[in-house]
Amino acid sequence: MKLTFLKSNLLNGLQIVSKAVPSHTTMPILQCIMITAKDDVITLTANDTDLGIETIVEGTIEEAGTIALDAKMFLDICRKMTEEEISIETDESLNTFISCGKAHINIVGKDGEDFTYLPEVEKSNEMVISQFTLKEVIRQTIFSISENDSNKIMGGELFEINDDMLKIVSLDGHRISIRNTDLRNHYDPIKVIVPGKTLNEINKILSGDADKDVNIFFGDKHIIFEFDQTTVVSRLIEGQYFNVDQMISLDYETKVTISKREFLNCIDRATLLVKEGDKKPIIINIKDDKLELRINSTIGSMNEDVDIKKEGQDLMIGFNPKFLIDALKVIDDETISIYMVNSKAPCIIRDDDSHYLYLILPVNFVQP
Repeated sequence: MKLTFLKSNLLNGLQIVSKAVPSHTTMPILQCIMITAKDDVITLTANDTDLGIETIVEGTIEEAGTIALDAKMFLDICRKMTEEEISIETDESLNTFISCGKAHINIVGKDGEDFTYLPEVEKSNEMVISQFTLKEVIRQTIFSISENDSNKIMGGELFEINDDMLKIVSLDGHRISIRNTDLRNHYDPIKVIVPGKTLNEINKILSGDADKDVNIFFGDKHIIFEFDQTTVVSRLIEGQYFNVDQMISLDYETKVTISKREFLNCIDRATLLVKEGDKKPIIINIKDDKLELRINSTIGSMNEDVDIKKEGQDLMIGFNPKFLIDALKVIDDETISIYMVNSKAPCIIRDDDSHYLYLILPVNFVQP
C-alpha cells in the first residue's frame, strides 16, 4: 500500500475515528486504526465493539491495500509532522513507512484480518435532522445522564420520535432534562436508548452547520449516524426507559419569572464560596417581588437579591447549585419561568411552547 495525504486531511480523519478507540482492552487490535485503500477511496476505521466510527479521507492512492496501525502512536506521529504532505507505504511484512519532508519513521503494523469492522445494520428506519439541531439538543440534555455504571439505562438518552417531533430525555436520579424539537418530515413512532458516550463523541465531531444534515438509521440493536463522509455505528442500550411523564407534574403553588443571565450569574458568584466536593446547598427565599439567594460555607457567606415576578405563595427551598447552573447554561431564553410546589418537591424550569423542560430535585437544609 502506498498513499499520500495533506497533513490536515489525514489528521482530521484520525482525530474523528480515534474517538472510538478504547483506552483499555484485552484485544490489542482494537487499539488500532484501520486504513483501507481501494476503489479510489481511503477509509479510516476504529471500533471498540460498542462504538464504531468510519470516515473517508481525501488522498492519493498509488497502491491499494489495508493496514492496522496503533492509534495513539499514529496520531502522535502525524501531529508532530511539520510539512504539509504525509506519505504512508507498507510492505509485505506489515512494516509501515511514514514520511513527511525530511522525517522518515518506520513502525510495525498489524494484519487487518483480526480487525472488527462496523456491523452491517439494515437502513430501514431513517430520520433526517440538521447538524446544528442535533448538536444543540445533545448539548442541552447530555449533562444530566448518570455517570454511575450500575444503571446502564441512566447512562443513555431516550430518543423518541412521534410523527414530526423528536423528544430527547436524560436523567440521573436527581434531575430530568427534556428537549422537544420539530422535524422537517413525518416518521413512524420510534423509541430507543442511545449511550451517552456515543452522543458525547458525536457532539465533538459534528460541525454544527445548519445547512448540513445528519441521516440517522435505527436498527434493532444499533443506531447509525451518517454525516460529512463519516459513519458512526453504536450499540443501543437494551431495556425499557423510565416513564418520565409519571414523574412530572405541571401543578404548582409558586411561579417565578426571572432573568436567566442575572440568576445564573448570582449562583455562579455563590459557588465561589463552595470548595470542590462540598455539598453546601444554595438557599432560595422567594418573597414578594424578590428572590434572595443565600449560601453559608466554611469559606464565608453570601446574600444577594434578584428582582422577579412572582405568582402564588412565598417559598424557601434549597438546591445543589451545580444542577441549577447546568440547566441554566443551556437555556437560550433571556427570561425563564420556574415552577415550584413546596420545599420538598422538585422545581421545573420550562418554556410555554414545551421546547424544553428541566426538573431538579431540592435538597434538605437547616433553616437559618
